[in-house]
Amino acid sequence: MPGSVSGDTAAAAEWRSLGEIPLLAGLSDNQLRALWDDSLARGYPAGHALRNAGDPASHLVLLLRGRVAATATTRSGRVVRFGEWAGPCALDKVAVIDGHGHTATLTSLIPCSVRMLPRDRFLNIIDDAPSVRRHVLRVLASQARSHQEKITITATMPAEARLAAWLLNEGASDARGCIFLPGTQQVLADLLGVTRVTVNRALSRLRRDGLIEVNRHTITILAPELLELRTHG
Repeated sequence: MPGSVSGDTAAAAEWRSLGEIPLLAGLSDNQLRALWDDSLARGYPAGHALRNAGDPASHLVLLLRGRVAATATTRSGRVVRFGEWAGPCALDKVAVIDGHGHTATLTSLIPCSVRMLPRDRFLNIIDDAPSVRRHVLRVLASQARSHQEKITITATMPAEARLAAWLLNEGASDARGCIFLPGTQQVLADLLGVTRVTVNRALSRLRRDGLIEVNRHTITILAPELLELRTHG
Protein backbone atom coordinates (compact mmCIF):
# COMPACT_ATOMS: atom_id res chain seq x y z
CA MET A 1 0.00 0.00 0.00
CA PRO A 2 1.39 3.44 -0.92
CA GLY A 3 0.81 4.83 2.59
CA SER A 4 2.56 1.89 4.21
CA VAL A 5 5.56 2.10 1.88
CA SER A 6 5.87 5.83 2.50
CA GLY A 7 5.73 5.27 6.25
CA ASP A 8 8.35 2.53 6.12
CA THR A 9 10.62 4.74 4.04
CA ALA A 10 10.27 7.64 6.46
CA ALA A 11 10.97 5.38 9.44
CA ALA A 12 14.10 3.99 7.75
CA ALA A 13 15.29 7.52 7.00
CA GLU A 14 14.96 8.34 10.69
CA TRP A 15 17.04 5.52 12.13
CA ARG A 16 19.55 5.69 9.28
CA SER A 17 20.19 9.31 10.25
CA LEU A 18 22.21 7.92 13.17
CA GLY A 19 24.75 6.75 10.59
CA GLU A 20 25.50 10.42 9.76
CA ILE A 21 27.01 10.83 13.23
CA PRO A 22 30.79 10.27 12.84
CA LEU A 23 30.93 8.13 15.98
CA LEU A 24 28.38 5.67 14.53
CA ALA A 25 29.31 5.87 10.83
CA GLY A 26 30.84 2.38 10.74
CA LEU A 27 27.83 0.54 12.16
CA SER A 28 25.55 -1.72 10.12
CA ASP A 29 21.89 -0.96 9.42
CA ASN A 30 20.84 -3.56 12.00
CA GLN A 31 23.04 -1.94 14.63
CA LEU A 32 21.77 1.55 13.81
CA ARG A 33 18.15 0.43 14.00
CA ALA A 34 18.77 -1.25 17.35
CA LEU A 35 20.35 1.93 18.71
CA TRP A 36 17.39 3.94 17.47
CA ASP A 37 14.99 1.62 19.26
CA ASP A 38 17.06 1.81 22.48
CA SER A 39 17.36 5.61 22.50
CA LEU A 40 14.88 8.29 23.53
CA ALA A 41 13.79 11.22 21.34
CA ARG A 42 14.10 14.73 22.72
CA GLY A 43 13.56 18.21 21.27
CA TYR A 44 14.92 21.46 22.73
CA PRO A 45 14.10 25.08 21.83
CA ALA A 46 16.86 27.66 21.41
CA GLY A 47 18.44 28.75 24.68
CA HIS A 48 17.57 25.57 26.57
CA ALA A 49 20.14 23.54 28.53
CA LEU A 50 20.32 19.96 27.26
CA ARG A 51 22.63 19.07 30.15
CA ASN A 52 24.24 21.08 32.95
CA ALA A 53 27.86 20.77 34.04
CA GLY A 54 28.09 18.12 36.75
CA ASP A 55 24.81 16.43 35.84
CA PRO A 56 25.05 12.61 35.86
CA ALA A 57 26.03 11.44 32.38
CA SER A 58 23.46 8.66 32.27
CA HIS A 59 22.89 9.01 28.50
CA LEU A 60 24.99 9.85 25.46
CA VAL A 61 23.51 12.90 23.72
CA LEU A 62 23.24 12.24 19.97
CA LEU A 63 22.62 15.59 18.28
CA LEU A 64 20.80 14.95 15.00
CA ARG A 65 19.92 18.53 14.07
CA GLY A 66 20.74 21.87 15.62
CA ARG A 67 23.72 23.65 17.16
CA VAL A 68 24.95 23.49 20.75
CA ALA A 69 27.43 25.52 22.80
CA ALA A 70 29.48 24.04 25.65
CA THR A 71 30.27 26.33 28.59
CA ALA A 72 31.30 26.21 32.24
CA THR A 73 31.16 28.82 35.00
CA THR A 74 34.11 29.36 37.33
CA ARG A 75 33.77 29.98 41.07
CA SER A 76 34.26 33.69 40.42
CA GLY A 77 31.30 33.67 38.05
CA ARG A 78 33.27 33.88 34.80
CA VAL A 79 31.84 31.91 31.89
CA VAL A 80 34.33 29.81 29.94
CA ARG A 81 33.18 28.80 26.48
CA PHE A 82 34.72 25.61 25.11
CA GLY A 83 33.19 25.74 21.64
CA GLU A 84 30.16 24.99 19.51
CA TRP A 85 29.02 21.81 17.78
CA ALA A 86 26.50 21.30 14.99
CA GLY A 87 24.56 18.11 14.35
CA PRO A 88 24.94 15.37 13.45
CA CYS A 89 27.40 14.55 16.23
CA ALA A 90 27.71 12.92 19.66
CA LEU A 91 28.23 15.30 22.60
CA ASP A 92 30.44 14.97 25.70
CA LYS A 93 31.49 11.38 25.11
CA VAL A 94 34.19 11.66 27.80
CA ALA A 95 31.62 12.27 30.53
CA VAL A 96 29.63 9.21 29.48
CA ILE A 97 32.76 7.05 29.42
CA ASP A 98 34.17 8.01 32.83
CA GLY A 99 30.78 8.46 34.53
CA HIS A 100 31.91 11.50 36.54
CA GLY A 101 29.23 13.91 35.33
CA HIS A 102 29.00 16.22 32.34
CA THR A 103 32.10 18.32 31.78
CA ALA A 104 30.16 21.38 30.54
CA THR A 105 26.72 22.88 30.24
CA LEU A 106 25.32 22.09 26.79
CA THR A 107 22.97 24.85 25.58
CA SER A 108 20.99 24.85 22.34
CA LEU A 109 21.76 27.86 20.14
CA ILE A 110 18.94 26.96 17.74
CA PRO A 111 16.14 24.36 18.03
CA CYS A 112 17.72 20.93 18.43
CA SER A 113 16.59 17.36 17.80
CA VAL A 114 18.44 14.69 19.78
CA ARG A 115 18.37 11.03 20.77
CA MET A 116 19.42 9.99 24.26
CA LEU A 117 21.32 6.69 24.27
CA PRO A 118 21.69 4.96 27.68
CA ARG A 119 25.27 4.93 28.97
CA ASP A 120 25.43 1.13 29.32
CA ARG A 121 24.31 0.73 25.73
CA PHE A 122 27.05 3.09 24.52
CA LEU A 123 29.73 1.32 26.55
CA ASN A 124 28.63 -2.01 25.06
CA ILE A 125 29.07 -0.56 21.56
CA ILE A 126 32.64 0.50 22.41
CA ASP A 127 33.38 -3.05 23.53
CA ASP A 128 31.71 -4.73 20.55
CA ALA A 129 32.32 -2.42 17.57
CA PRO A 130 35.98 -1.81 16.58
CA SER A 131 35.03 1.21 14.42
CA VAL A 132 33.38 2.93 17.38
CA ARG A 133 36.31 2.08 19.64
CA ARG A 134 38.81 3.55 17.15
CA HIS A 135 36.72 6.71 16.81
CA VAL A 136 36.54 7.17 20.58
CA LEU A 137 40.30 6.74 20.92
CA ARG A 138 40.91 9.31 18.16
CA VAL A 139 38.57 11.78 19.85
CA LEU A 140 40.20 11.32 23.25
CA ALA A 141 43.69 11.71 21.77
CA SER A 142 42.64 14.84 19.87
CA GLN A 143 41.05 16.36 22.99
CA ALA A 144 44.16 15.66 25.06
CA ARG A 145 46.39 17.30 22.45
CA SER A 146 44.05 20.28 22.08
CA HIS A 147 43.84 20.72 25.85
CA GLN A 148 47.62 20.77 26.16
CA GLU A 149 47.92 23.32 23.36
CA LYS A 150 45.29 25.57 24.96
CA ILE A 151 47.08 25.44 28.31
CA THR A 152 50.30 26.50 26.60
CA ILE A 153 48.58 29.36 24.79
CA THR A 154 46.75 30.60 27.87
CA ALA A 155 49.80 30.41 30.11
CA THR A 156 52.42 31.95 27.85
CA MET A 157 50.86 34.14 25.15
CA PRO A 158 49.57 37.70 25.49
CA ALA A 159 46.01 38.47 24.35
CA GLU A 160 46.93 39.68 20.86
CA ALA A 161 49.06 36.59 20.23
CA ARG A 162 46.20 34.32 21.38
CA LEU A 163 43.81 36.11 19.05
CA ALA A 164 46.24 35.88 16.12
CA ALA A 165 46.74 32.14 16.71
CA TRP A 166 42.98 31.58 16.93
CA LEU A 167 42.38 33.51 13.70
CA LEU A 168 45.02 31.57 11.80
CA ASN A 169 43.68 28.24 13.07
CA GLU A 170 40.06 29.08 12.23
CA GLY A 171 40.93 30.56 8.85
CA ALA A 172 43.09 27.64 7.74
CA SER A 173 40.10 25.79 6.25
CA ASP A 174 38.93 28.73 4.11
CA ALA A 175 40.87 29.70 1.00
CA ARG A 176 39.78 33.33 1.43
CA GLY A 177 40.83 33.43 5.06
CA CYS A 178 37.28 34.28 6.09
CA ILE A 179 36.24 33.39 9.65
CA PHE A 180 32.72 33.45 11.05
CA LEU A 181 32.70 34.90 14.55
CA PRO A 182 31.35 32.53 17.23
CA GLY A 183 28.68 34.99 18.37
CA THR A 184 29.52 38.28 20.10
CA GLN A 185 32.93 39.65 21.08
CA GLN A 186 32.18 38.41 24.60
CA VAL A 187 31.90 34.86 23.25
CA LEU A 188 35.25 35.26 21.50
CA ALA A 189 36.75 36.66 24.69
CA ASP A 190 35.48 33.64 26.64
CA LEU A 191 37.09 31.31 24.10
CA LEU A 192 40.43 33.10 24.44
CA GLY A 193 40.28 33.46 28.22
CA VAL A 194 40.41 37.29 28.21
CA THR A 195 37.96 40.14 28.76
CA ARG A 196 35.74 41.62 26.05
CA VAL A 197 37.59 44.95 26.32
CA THR A 198 40.91 43.18 25.79
CA VAL A 199 39.75 41.30 22.72
CA ASN A 200 38.21 44.49 21.30
CA ARG A 201 41.53 46.31 21.66
CA ALA A 202 43.45 43.42 20.07
CA LEU A 203 41.04 43.32 17.12
CA SER A 204 41.39 47.09 16.71
CA ARG A 205 45.20 46.87 16.63
CA LEU A 206 45.21 44.08 14.05
CA ARG A 207 42.68 45.94 11.91
CA ARG A 208 44.59 49.23 12.25
CA ASP A 209 47.79 47.52 11.09
CA GLY A 210 46.05 46.10 8.02
CA LEU A 211 46.28 42.44 9.05
CA ILE A 212 42.55 41.76 9.20
CA GLU A 213 39.23 43.16 8.04
CA VAL A 214 36.43 43.07 10.59
CA ASN A 215 32.77 42.97 9.58
CA ARG A 216 29.70 42.41 11.70
CA HIS A 217 29.81 38.60 11.73
CA THR A 218 33.09 37.77 10.00
CA ILE A 219 36.81 38.50 10.08
CA THR A 220 38.95 38.22 6.95
CA ILE A 221 42.69 37.65 7.22
CA LEU A 222 44.47 40.05 4.85
CA ALA A 223 48.11 39.34 5.72
CA PRO A 224 48.56 35.80 7.08
CA GLU A 225 52.37 35.98 7.14
CA LEU A 226 52.34 39.12 9.27
CA LEU A 227 49.58 37.72 11.44
CA GLU A 228 51.75 34.64 12.05
CA LEU A 229 54.46 36.93 13.44
CA ARG A 230 51.96 38.32 15.96
CA THR A 231 51.47 34.82 17.41
CA HIS A 232 55.01 35.13 18.83
CA GLY A 233 53.92 38.09 20.96
